[in-house]
Amino acid sequence: MKKWLYATSLILILVASTNATASDKIAVVNISSIFQQYPQRDLVAKQLEKEFQNRVTELQSIEQNLQIQMQRLQRDGSTMKASERSALERSVIAQRENFSHKAQAFEQDNRRRQNEERNKILSHIHNIVGNIASKEGYDVVIDVNAIAYAHNTKDITADVLKQVL
Repeated sequence: MKKWLYATSLILILVASTNATASDKIAVVNISSIFQQYPQRDLVAKQLEKEFQNRVTELQSIEQNLQIQMQRLQRDGSTMKASERSALERSVIAQRENFSHKAQAFEQDNRRRQNEERNKILSHIHNIVGNIASKEGYDVVIDVNAIAYAHNTKDITADVLKQVL
């Protein structure tokens, strides 16, 4: 779905740029480069790591306990009473399901938060691009990664980086 939206956006941008008249001012910007150099990006990553640290520790503990029980089952399973082995097998299965459920929830929450923070950064970058475009009188600003060739276009990446940094 995201690829389809990206492709549609790209087509609309290309159509808009081909319909541009000679008086239209067009600029390009490298959003991914700006994003990579964004100063708060590392700070946000550390905040997210700290936010999810308790859950990571919990998952590691569950996984370690599960491995210990599985090793015990493999090592001692043949010498255990049937009822004891059955109880241990049920425990292993329950812990495996619990771990799987918690790991999946963790991944979804972590991915959601990372997307939220990435979108905040990208929104800030887009606002700066819009401000520069308005100030400099550009009618169209296209991400350099969305075009194959640009002749006589102004690259405003450095201008955006100055405001970001």
